[in-house]
Amino acid sequence: MAKKGDVVIQIEKCKGCEICLASCPQSVLGMSDKVNSKGFKYAVKVNSACTGCANCAVICPDAAITVYREK
Repeated sequence: MAKKGDVVIQIEKCKGCEICLASCPQSVLGMSDKVNSKGFKYAVKVNSACTGCANCAVICPDAAITVYREK
């Protein structure tokens, strides 16, 4: 049975560095075409393949990502 997770991104904290995109083995994250109130494009979830590995949350320099795992 595959592990399942969910990614929540605080768009106002995100500075659009894209490090999280490179760290995701499932390619769950992408960049929004929109900008947040600070003028940065921000990361968004683009598919539901998240396994809950939390690589993105660990590597995010702005602590803008939270990962939840289903039990």
